[in-house]
Amino acid sequence: MKVGDNIDANDDFNLLGSEAVVQAFARREDTLPPFAPYDDEGETERPQIKATPFLWRDPATIPPRRWLYGRHLIRKFVSLDIAPGGLGKSSVKIVEALAMATGRALLGKDIHEGPHRVWLYNLEDPNEETERRIHAAAQWYDIHPGEVEDRLYVDSGRDQPICIAEETDGGARIVRPVVEAVVSQLQERKIDVLSIDPFVSSHGISENDNRAIDMVAKEWSRIADICDCAINLVHHVRKTNGAEVTAESSRGAVSLIGAARSVVVYNRMTKEEAERAGIEPKLIGFYFRTQNDKANLAPPEAADWFRMNNVDLPNGDSVGVASPWKWPDPFEGLTSWHLKEVQRQVEQGDWRVDVRAKEAWVGVLVAQILDWDAEKKAGRIKDILKQWFANGMLREVEREDKHRKSRKFVEVGTWHTD
Repeated sequence: MKVGDNIDANDDFNLLGSEAVVQAFARREDTLPPFAPYDDEGETERPQIKATPFLWRDPATIPPRRWLYGRHLIRKFVSLDIAPGGLGKSSVKIVEALAMATGRALLGKDIHEGPHRVWLYNLEDPNEETERRIHAAAQWYDIHPGEVEDRLYVDSGRDQPICIAEETDGGARIVRPVVEAVVSQLQERKIDVLSIDPFVSSHGISENDNRAIDMVAKEWSRIADICDCAINLVHHVRKTNGAEVTAESSRGAVSLIGAARSVVVYNRMTKEEAERAGIEPKLIGFYFRTQNDKANLAPPEAADWFRMNNVDLPNGDSVGVASPWKWPDPFEGLTSWHLKEVQRQVEQGDWRVDVRAKEAWVGVLVAQILDWDAEKKAGRIKDILKQWFANGMLREVEREDKHRKSRKFVEVGTWHTD
């Protein structure tokens, strides 16, 4: 291949990101460093920029946003998933891909304009690992080959690396031949969604360089715009020491967050959440949640919750598959009789608001009436009491105990009637 020759996407696509391609095109004039200064001698032509008057029109004629998957993936934009390692995000991405390819809302998200053509590009794992996970997910969700047809494309960075940007002596720059090959495949295959996992492996520049990362993120956005598709970048987090993962927890430059249309973060179930949900401590690691951090973080119950499930493949492998998990209703199984009995016994005794009151805590009374273990069900009992205090069924009052110390006690608020 000679310098300046066009790349045939079908014949040379396996060269994406290879050293040979990078070096061969490094000398091309159309791959100048993106931050080249303006040349007063005329070697760099001054761009023509004009202010465009706003033309008022009927807003009904403005094309609506073209969402593809829930409110996360949208045509012509880049979205971002931020997750710690080993949490289950790769399984979620695979199940999402199968949902879009089949048109089935496997995780409860709407598939707009579906089914879609999806290109899963894992730049870390070998292709066989992704294959195992796809078959495990298909087995769990009872998906047959005919449902997917030619709408799912899967590649590995170990076989076909993608490197759309590199560091040079003149600074960071976009590797145009690689971008052109990606664009060619997206257009030729009519791909609706491209998933790149992880983002850091899609470029060769410092991930802490805000200016350079902004250039790379904007290039992915440009590709999404040109190809009329959604691009989903999966990104790692820095060490959080157990703290809540937010968009700011992402590794490297923050400019990546600004370039994304939607940012979903992944978090493990905490001990406190497990207690509230009645999950045994040894099973906490199977549960996690996702939330869109480009909006205000919602409370845990409003997040999207998942459980990892072990699926045994015919080859003997056991593979984890993510499935939706519903936050339990704390009032499930309760009746009006239970509330009235709690009120009746509260009226007759001295029950305390504070859980530190131990046997005098009103939660112990609730557990006795429901025949629960107060310690194991403490989280759920707290949620029940929170609601009863909020709707006035119970109320707290401050008075002296038998030792003449001021304490917060529980009294009946509004008596419940059928």
